[in-house]
This record gives sequence, C-alpha cells and structure tokens, in this order.
Amino acid sequence: MDDTPPASHPPDAPRYLPGVTPWMGVWRRNFLVWRKLAVASMFGNLADPMIYLFGLGFGLGMMVGDVDGTSYIAFLAAGTVGSSVMFSASFESMYSGFSRMHVQRTWEALMHTPLTLGDVVLGEVVWAASKAVLSGVAILLAGLAFASLAMVMTALAPSYDFFMFYQTLVMTPMLLLSGVFFPLSQLPAAARHITEWLPLAHAVALIRPAMLGRAVELPWLHAGALAIYTLAGFGAALVLLRRRILR
Repeated sequence: MDDTPPASHPPDAPRYLPGVTPWMGVWRRNFLVWRKLAVASMFGNLADPMIYLFGLGFGLGMMVGDVDGTSYIAFLAAGTVGSSVMFSASFESMYSGFSRMHVQRTWEALMHTPLTLGDVVLGEVVWAASKAVLSGVAILLAGLAFASLAMVMTALAPSYDFFMFYQTLVMTPMLLLSGVFFPLSQLPAAARHITEWLPLAHAVALIRPAMLGRAVELPWLHAGALAIYTLAGFGAALVLLRRRILR
C-alpha cells in the first residue's frame, strides 16, 4: 500500500466581498463597545459644531444679518450639521477603525470567524455612518460617503500621524468651501464649479433645506453624487485593505 500522503491542494482564495447580513455582527460589536462610553462620545461629537454655532452664529451673525432669506445662525446651524457628519464619520473610520485593524487586531480576530474582510469593512463603514446620524436619510447617506472615503486613508495609513494630512488637506478645505459658513454663490464662478463636486457640498445641499423646511433642489443629483462617493470609496478601501491584510 502506498503510504505517500495525498498531494495537498492550495486553499481557495480568501473571500473578501461582503455578504448580505453578516456585517451586522461587526456593527453590533462596535455598538456594544461604544454604548459603555456613549455620553462622552456624543458630547465630543457635538462640542465642535456647537462652538462654531455659538461663536460664529451669534458673533458674526450680528453683523451679517439674514443669509438666503433666513437668519445667519439658522443658516450656519444647518451647515454645521453637515460638517459634523463629515468629521464624525471620518474620524470613526480613521482613528477608531485603524485602532481595531492595526493596534488591537480586532479585525484579525473577526476574520478567524466565517466573516470576510468585506463584512468587516462594511460593518465598520455602516457603524461610522450610524454614529454620524442625527436625523434623516440624507445624513446617513452623507455619513456613508465620508466613512467610505476615510476608510481609504485607514487602508493606506502607516500610523495615526498619517490622518493629519487628510484632515488638513482634504477635510478642512471642504469645511471652508462647501457652503457651511457662507453660500456657494459668494465664491468666484471658477471656484464654485470645483467646490460643487465636493461631497460635503452635496451633503449640505441636502441637509440645509430639510432643516429649514424648504424644498431640496435637484435631490437626486446630490443623493447620486454621495452614493457614487460611497461606492467608489468603499470599493477602493476594500481593494487596498485586501492587499494589506490578506496578502
């Protein structure tokens, strides 16, 4: 009898695309961890926009007067909701996501279960978007877009310091040029054509009218743009993370 062991076959390539529902376990795991520090977390997310709201809304608002037919503080409040979504979703994807992936190795533990890399990444993105939700589908869609784009930075980052480049070179210009503090119509035409492509500009265009009780102009255009940013960001992050984790 031949005692030679049978030739081993190479394992199937690891699946990395997300399933329909398994990612919900990742979301629930993050929620249970967050629930222990929920009060501090919510205070931190609200503190920054509230500083802008009271510092600029009452101070600058006294000099500016009405903007686009409403008080400046109401105009600013609606804009800061959009910026809060951007910062909350982005920071959760970058700093917290990087910690779970690289420092705590939570992702590695999760992928020793039947979960795929796609399940983990999708669960992280939806969780980051969930933390950014204050009201309405428009805010959730914006949160998904910013969380997906920030996950690309998480896939590329060698350390936490890397995120400062994204915050300084991408998020801060978007904050200042996307209609949060003043109408886009105040920008020169050439600059306006560029800023109208920014995801935060689309988020503000959806959120501000909804908060002010106005009709949204071209809602499908803005929602479609955020959906494209979400899919493109998630796809790029998944490809980059596959190379980083499953190599």
